[in-house]
Amino acid sequence: MDSTYDLFVLNGTVVTTADIAKYDIAVKNGKIALLAPRGSLGNVTAEKVIDAQGGFVMPGGVDAHVHLAEPALFGGKGESSDDYESGSKSAIAGGTTTIVTFAPQEKTQHSLLEVVRETHARAANRAYCDYSFHLLISNPTTQSLAEFAALRQQEGISSLKIYMTYEALQLRDNQIMDVLLEARKQGITTMIHTENGDLLTWMTDQLEAHGHFAPKYHATSRPQLLESEATNRAIVLSAAKTIRDVQTRGLPVYAETCPQYLFLTRGDLAHPGFEGAKCVCSPPPREKADHEAIWTGLTNGTFTILSSDHCAFRYNDNEKGKTSVLSEEYPVGRFRYIPNGCPGIETRLPLVLGEGRLSPQKFVEVTATNPARLYGLYPRKGALIPGLSDADMTIWYP
Repeated sequence: MDSTYDLFVLNGTVVTTADIAKYDIAVKNGKIALLAPRGSLGNVTAEKVIDAQGGFVMPGGVDAHVHLAEPALFGGKGESSDDYESGSKSAIAGGTTTIVTFAPQEKTQHSLLEVVRETHARAANRAYCDYSFHLLISNPTTQSLAEFAALRQQEGISSLKIYMTYEALQLRDNQIMDVLLEARKQGITTMIHTENGDLLTWMTDQLEAHGHFAPKYHATSRPQLLESEATNRAIVLSAAKTIRDVQTRGLPVYAETCPQYLFLTRGDLAHPGFEGAKCVCSPPPREKADHEAIWTGLTNGTFTILSSDHCAFRYNDNEKGKTSVLSEEYPVGRFRYIPNGCPGIETRLPLVLGEGRLSPQKFVEVTATNPARLYGLYPRKGALIPGLSDADMTIWYP
């Protein structure tokens, strides 16, 4: 046994999806080197020692849904307020040590390899935590589809995202099929934002025609029916119960949720004045009664991962933030152009753990291990396996 390590984490309760027990941890060269029963390390030494007495020692969080340095998706002129420097600092502050952001293709771009290189350039030498990319596809041309193999083999892209809404990103059904078939061929996981974009636009037009512009009408314009219809079209599913039924038959269907759907309601969109704009995101917050079903879904495995969907916009920013839609003509703004998104990269883990609704092991499963498995990062991330896992750890004190 090597007599000197870089770090000891002693006296904590180590929590993984496989075990919860009192272990001491030794770290060397940035890797988990040893898990030993508490007090059994003997005469070996370390350059630094952390006493985790009374704490849960868990794998660092993996947030698989983060938007950094991106333009607003909803037709306005907004731009997200966090870049890779500020966003990654917030992630670390909240116990997340790995983030998966997006490499977004614009409708005018053809080469996906170039999109990935451009996103690397925005992130390089700025991030304080590890990061990976989902490829966001809005223009699946013949050239784009032909690059899937190179993206997988040369750039390590194992996941992509497509949208059924937002004019700048929305794909037609035939384009969705092209992407799904090529992704399956190359072993790439496909994420789909499922809302019926055409009917959402129609609903919005109808609301505006009747003089309804305030933030609270954002939820009215995006009823659950249209979310379910799009989900049904995309994966022949329409509700959490159906997702669970299909999962029990062994089909590879995975569902994600976020803290805003556990803590916010559509009532938050109706705060006085323009304050409701702070909570505008898509899909919108629903009713308080829906929270319980989501907590249950996290507990029973219906929801595979809990991400933040962090997409922060400054509120009082008339150029790029939420208030950019205010004008003399529209003193309460136009909800259709409010930059969509809420912050969450720093608050995701403490909010959910603080509620005490998930066991420590389930918490690790949905916030670290499952996202790492789903997006090709496991066991380097999302685990504490000697010789295999990076020494990305968080200590939580219940």
